[in-house]
Amino acid sequence: MERKIEFSIGEYYHLYNRGVEKREIFRGIRDYERFHKLLFVSNSKNPIIFRDIEKMSFGNIERGESLVAVGAYCLMPNHFHILVKEITQGGLTSFMGKLATAYSMYFNKVHERIGPLFQSRFKAEHVDRDEYLKYLFAYIHLNPVKLIEPHWKEEGGIKESKKVQQYLSNYCYSSYQDYLGVDREESLILSGEDFPVYFEKTDDFKEYITDWLKFSVEERIFKDEPERKNSD
Repeated sequence: MERKIEFSIGEYYHLYNRGVEKREIFRGIRDYERFHKLLFVSNSKNPIIFRDIEKMSFGNIERGESLVAVGAYCLMPNHFHILVKEITQGGLTSFMGKLATAYSMYFNKVHERIGPLFQSRFKAEHVDRDEYLKYLFAYIHLNPVKLIEPHWKEEGGIKESKKVQQYLSNYCYSSYQDYLGVDREESLILSGEDFPVYFEKTDDFKEYITDWLKFSVEERIFKDEPERKNSD
């Protein structure tokens, strides 16, 4: 089955996938940490050296030339989201192939299972408008809210957002902390220079996220409508 879109250098894409039958693909800290390192190591024309993943920190890994630029990501128990810009011809497909294969091999070995880990090949949406690109920085980073407030969107947003903001600030399995300016090695996954500067200060990012948390259902539907029309 062919994709409805073609990947092109200089274009932005929202990538996502979930576990087969919606099963968990992250069962603990070790799994999240492995996927974090694979996000970094797979983004290279060089082959993956597994001893680099096990024994070396991000800063000591010689990764080589990047395949894509990563602007944001979020890892959830049974799925993930990644926002990328293709910067080399065929880079996006190569990056995602290496990432999925390497993580599936690791997961099946550690958790003593066989068979496909992911539901299918990864899904991709072409981000062809600036307002959609900016919106995805909120959409992707707000995914963890479902873990503590499962029905927050249907119920009209979060009225008292302090607890939720604190939860997001402590959620280390996304790039949220990087946009807050937290000093951590996972920040090397991102290539912010390849994306528009929407948030010049951390307060700008916090304010943007807070606004989305508080939108009512009607406001959210109105704002989401252009994005939904372009979803595959």
